Amino acid sequence: MRPKDRFPTVEVYRNLDHAGLRLVTCGGKYSKADSHYADNVVVYATLTGNHT
Repeated sequence: MRPKDRFPTVEVYRNLDHAGLRLVTCGGKYSKADSHYADNVVVYATLTGNHT
């Protein structure tokens, strides 16, 4: 989980030299006053094989 003010922009949006996936969603504490979550959950995935 990453605080929104320390979002890993370069890690998430940089070009890859392999098949990969990045998933970004909300997480952490929800603020009703601000109507948003304090953090982001960032998941990284890499293709490990395929079917031919």
